[in-house]
Amino acid sequence: MLPASNPLDRLPAPDPAATAHSARLLDRIRAEIAEAGGAISFTRFMDLALYAPGLGYYRAGARKFGPDGDFVTAPELSPLFSRCLARQCQPILEALGGGALLELGAGTGVMAADLLRELRALDALPERYAILELSGELRQRQRQTLAERAPDLLDRVVWLDALPDPGLRGVVLGNEVLDALPVERFRITPAGPRRLAVTWNETGLGWVEGDEDAEVTAAVARIERDPSGRLPPGYTSEYVPHLDAWLRAIAGTLAAGALLFIDYGHPRRDYYHPERAAGTLLCHYRHRVHDDPLILPGLQDITASVDFSAVADAALAAGLDVAGYTAQNYFLFGCGLMELLAEVDPADTLRYLELSRQVKLLTLPGEMGERFQAIALTRGLDLPLRGFAMRDERGRL
Repeated sequence: MLPASNPLDRLPAPDPAATAHSARLLDRIRAEIAEAGGAISFTRFMDLALYAPGLGYYRAGARKFGPDGDFVTAPELSPLFSRCLARQCQPILEALGGGALLELGAGTGVMAADLLRELRALDALPERYAILELSGELRQRQRQTLAERAPDLLDRVVWLDALPDPGLRGVVLGNEVLDALPVERFRITPAGPRRLAVTWNETGLGWVEGDEDAEVTAAVARIERDPSGRLPPGYTSEYVPHLDAWLRAIAGTLAAGALLFIDYGHPRRDYYHPERAAGTLLCHYRHRVHDDPLILPGLQDITASVDFSAVADAALAAGLDVAGYTAQNYFLFGCGLMELLAEVDPADTLRYLELSRQVKLLTLPGEMGERFQAIALTRGLDLPLRGFAMRDERGRL
């Protein structure tokens, strides 16, 4: 049995209602563990912790985004982020003769509002702006944000319960979506790779090594075909087992256009680097970051860095082209970030200093600039993408 760390003494205590909510989800997880004979895959645990109807982190009502939530995303840090995205969407929509936008998980709705406002300024409003959102609480918050920030554009926005039917022409957007896909955990042992499953013991949820598993062995073999080579005993990491199916479903809706994903991650050879021998799992709870996903079920976000090489492989298997890959800072610069800043009069000191601070947060290597990456996947689109004009690092994938 592998002991689990417990950082609860370093985190704010949840209130009684949150504690009761987490206990209900824990009861469901324990029931599944018992039904499965004593352990469930981490993929299943993460799926329940994040997406169990009415109980999972993204399906319940607790506030997640912003200063009073658990973390802050780039669109909330600065409207410049969404304005740059709009300047990448505009030429795509123009090349297609119009079209729609589909945002996967729209958070607070800030990105949708700012993006639509910028597209209006560019005279490039989409025919509709669809949001695929499973959380009723977030849908309500998104509608409120749009009503406050872009009330005259609200009639262009529709909310979806599932992916649209095939035939979409336009752009699919996913900001910090890939990192929340459930992952499988594995550890390299002297006998070969083994799945790290989740069990229940006298101290609570914990880890246990599974028996030899053909799926895990095959996944690790694919990883080790990369030039980074074989992983040493003790190495622990993760992969997304359903990435191919997930991306294939999204690609199936797209007749022509682009998928744009921005998230934190690495190409495969960097993802499975020796310095990441403990994996990349991170949890966010009230703006504290830690690495124990087995505590506070339903109350904390659980994420893993993105293997962008795996995303590129899945895209090609789904019949898409990989049209660009670069760090977030170069993507934003290519989309005109500094031109947007230059529109502000430096004599307007407070506004100029605030926007300059936001630019630094979005682009400095020690902030979001290099930690976050952008990838574009296209179908039926013969168009250079401006976000990758300054630097395109597809060769690293």
